[in-house]
Amino acid sequence: MGEDLEKLKQRLSLLDYLRQQNWIARPAGRGSEFVGLCPLHPETRPSFYVNVHKNLFYCHGCGQGGDLLRFVQLFRQLSFRQSLAYLEQYRAAAADPAAVLEKAATFYQQQRDRYPEARCYLKQRGLHDPVLIKEMRIGYAPGGSLRRYLTAQGYSSDLLQHLGLLNRKSHDAFYRRIIFPCCQEGRVINLYGRSIAAAFVHRFLPGSKGGLYAWEQVRQCPEVILVEGLFDYAVLWQAGFRHLTCSLGTHLNRYQFRQLCDRPRTVYLTFDVDINGSGQQASQRLAHQLQVQGIAARRVLLPEGHDPNSFFVQGGDAGQFQALLEAALP
Repeated sequence: MGEDLEKLKQRLSLLDYLRQQNWIARPAGRGSEFVGLCPLHPETRPSFYVNVHKNLFYCHGCGQGGDLLRFVQLFRQLSFRQSLAYLEQYRAAAADPAAVLEKAATFYQQQRDRYPEARCYLKQRGLHDPVLIKEMRIGYAPGGSLRRYLTAQGYSSDLLQHLGLLNRKSHDAFYRRIIFPCCQEGRVINLYGRSIAAAFVHRFLPGSKGGLYAWEQVRQCPEVILVEGLFDYAVLWQAGFRHLTCSLGTHLNRYQFRQLCDRPRTVYLTFDVDINGSGQQASQRLAHQLQVQGIAARRVLLPEGHDPNSFFVQGGDAGQFQALLEAALP
C-alpha cells in the first residue's frame, strides 16, 4: 500500500488540484514555489505556499503543511482512508470523462420522478411506458444540484466545466431539461438536454454526439426507420416499431452515415414535415446520398406540420403509421 500511495501522490499535482478548486496564486521566489491565501483558514494576506518540485504545501498562518493527501484530509475533513478513496476517484475521473458522464446520467435519472414538472412534460410528449423510460435512461435536470453531488464525490469544478456539465460561473449547465444519455459501445459519451420551457435552448454537451442512437440493437435489420429526434424515437418504440434509430438532428456525421451504409438495407427517412420545409429538404439530400452508396432510401411523408412525436400525441396510431411507411417515396 505504501508504494501505491507514493505512486498516487506522484501522479497527482498538488498545484493543479488547488487550481481546480479555484485557488489563486502567484509565483514566489524562483518559480518553484507559489503563494496565495490559505484555503484552510480565513486570512487577508497570502501565507499559503506550494512547492511544485516537492509537491508539498505549508501555511505560515495556521501552521498546517504536508502533501496532497494531507491537504484533502484538512480541506474536506475526511479520514485518511476516505481521502485516499477520494483521490483515487479524482484520478480516475481525470483519465476517464465517460465515468463522470455516467454518474451525471444516473443522477439525472434519480431526479426524474422527484419533480412533477418532469413527469408532466413526459406525459405531454406522449411518453407513458415505464419500461421505455427506464431503457432510454431518461432523466431530469432541475438545476443547482448536480454540482454539489459530483464535487462531493471528488470531481473538480474544473473537470466538470471542461466536460460542459458546469458553465463558466460553475453553475449547472442543464436547468429544467429532460436528459437523454447518448451512448457508444456501452459508454455514455454525451448528454442531450431537452428544455421543458421555451426560454431555454435544447443542447448537447461539448464534443461528439457519437453514432446513431441505439444502433447496436438494429444494425442487423434489413429495414431501419431513421428519425431525427429522441422523442420521435420514443413514441415509435412505444407503438411497437423496434427497427428504429435516431440521428439526433437532420445532419448526420460521417460515422453515422457509414453506419447506415455498412450493409444492404432499406432506410425509411422519417424527418419532420416542417412548415418551412427544412426537414424534408434534409431528407431529400440524405436520400440521394444513400442511394449513391447503394442503399435503398424511402421518404416517409407525415401530415404537414408534424413529426412522429406530434403524430402520435395528436391521435395517430401504429396502423396509420405503418400505412405511411408502405406509402413512402423513393
